[in-house]
Amino acid sequence: MAVHQVKDLSLFAQEIRYYTLKQFVTMGFGHYGGSLSVVETLAVLYGKHLNSTPENKTDPERDYFVLSKGHAGPALYATLFLRGFIAKEWLQTLNQNNTRLPSHPDRNLTPGVDMTTGSLGQGISAATGIALGNRLARRDNWTYVIVGDGELNEGQVWEAVQMASHNKLDHLMVFVDDNKMQLDGPTKDISEPHDYVEKFKSFGCYSKRVDGKSTEAIDQAIEWGKKNKGKPTVIVLDTIKGQGVHVIEAMSNNHHLRPDEETTKKIMRECEALGERIGVST
Repeated sequence: MAVHQVKDLSLFAQEIRYYTLKQFVTMGFGHYGGSLSVVETLAVLYGKHLNSTPENKTDPERDYFVLSKGHAGPALYATLFLRGFIAKEWLQTLNQNNTRLPSHPDRNLTPGVDMTTGSLGQGISAATGIALGNRLARRDNWTYVIVGDGELNEGQVWEAVQMASHNKLDHLMVFVDDNKMQLDGPTKDISEPHDYVEKFKSFGCYSKRVDGKSTEAIDQAIEWGKKNKGKPTVIVLDTIKGQGVHVIEAMSNNHHLRPDEETTKKIMRECEALGERIGVST
């Protein structure tokens, strides 16, 4: 059981979304789409399941989290702030000179970041190594990792999955952010993914698809995964790029945005409305 539990995971997700948006509005550009699509998953992990706190962040017995799709770093930073790992003021320094919050997570700069990520495919490989190391050390902790659907174009991902399956790493849980878009367009147009669930099963994993917009569905999937034995678990998240922010969801090129003045105003209005709904002063 996690050390820290949030009573309302849906509200926690909205708080993460709000502070993620605030970082982008301050910076003026960034990876909006893929950051917003992992918000609900981060809320469930850090709000209930992940045994990782500011107090035990160096304890080898803690759970580990790797954001393999490192461009979603701002969503992780918002989560780390809300969980007490970093100061609120840091969120205003995203990707600026001398920041401790670079565009992609860096374990040497940001408390609570377990693995530096950015080059796609490498994060899940590192997570597999972490899970294997914990197994060899006879620890009972969990390693969680989020990968992107575009990231699955990388052969290194499948090498890691095959290795995890071969070693029966049943304390490794992989989340696939299937938001159906990547840098250059729809994933199905760039490299047809076919059925992710069946592909992961064929690699020797437990796998299922869930509504990645629902904290309840994600929570139930994690509970299911924790009961699985002898194989890694893969949860495919049915998400939307820009999830939860209408003006960004409607864009076809929202992987990385440098919005014009009018679009920025629309984003700010949605951010302010979100802040009002969750009771946060803008």
